[in-house]
Amino acid sequence: MSPRLDPAPAVGADASRRPCPAPRPRPATEAAEAAEAAGDARDARDAKDTDADGRPSLRGPADLPVIPPFGELGPMDSRALSKTLFARLADLDEGTHEHSYVRNTLVELNLTLVRFAASRFRTRSEPMEDIVQVGTIGLIKAIDRFELSRGVEFPTFAMPTVIGEIKRFFRDTSWSVRVPRRLQELRIELAKAGDELSQRLDRSPTVGELAGHLGIGEDEVVEGMAASNAYTASSLDAGAENDGDDSEGGALADRIGYEDHGLEGIEYIESLKPLIAGLPARDRRILSLRFVAGMTQSDIGEELGISQMHVSRLLSRTLVKLRKGLTAEE
Repeated sequence: MSPRLDPAPAVGADASRRPCPAPRPRPATEAAEAAEAAGDARDARDAKDTDADGRPSLRGPADLPVIPPFGELGPMDSRALSKTLFARLADLDEGTHEHSYVRNTLVELNLTLVRFAASRFRTRSEPMEDIVQVGTIGLIKAIDRFELSRGVEFPTFAMPTVIGEIKRFFRDTSWSVRVPRRLQELRIELAKAGDELSQRLDRSPTVGELAGHLGIGEDEVVEGMAASNAYTASSLDAGAENDGDDSEGGALADRIGYEDHGLEGIEYIESLKPLIAGLPARDRRILSLRFVAGMTQSDIGEELGISQMHVSRLLSRTLVKLRKGLTAEE
């Protein structure tokens, strides 16, 4: 059955009075093409964030040169690029996106300077990652203070700041016990003076010789030597280093401690306090004169106006009473 066809509209004056037809809906193929075009635009925009190999690339102000991956830059390239970035950084307002971009790029470009400075402290006990992190703080401070107009190369300007930050880190954190900075510096001076005098005298220098060499008092030398013991600490559970001799083995706590016999008397003293407080005043005075003042029974008798025999009876009765009180508590 063939589909019904509507008659063709008449052509004439009546045709001008007909309403305009509604806009024809966009075909599905056109919508798909628009969506594809938008997707291509997004892909093109996202492609600016990657290089030809698909690796992330830096995007910054348009007036800056193209910055290749940092691993492919040589020392001379990094130095020349740093000068360009420092010149641009001086014209930017702090806190803007462009300022942060240039500043962060300068940090990345000069991280090799931090690693070189940190390598000087590789023998220290601190992890190398922590040293590099502290050195990076010094690098950031150097970048913020550097002025290109001074005519000084940035590595020459930044190296003392980076090394100073690392040394400050060791000074503040590497000591087991915190000591004043004066004693920390005195420890270093004593070590240098000791090495110099040992080579000159062919023996270990005395306290007086160290004091005369440094121009300080002997008390300060002794104080500096005592402070040197606070640089490192040993665990109480650490074993002895006796070159295979086990005669004095065991933990350090077993060898440096001693038994304090006076601790046993503390318990008796605390138990006697309420018993003595309950004695008559004369008996308490006799105990004080005998065991605190160390007087003899004859001297106590003269002090109290009684005979030595009477003092002996009173003292014996008091001691028996106190001994019974302690026994009853136990």
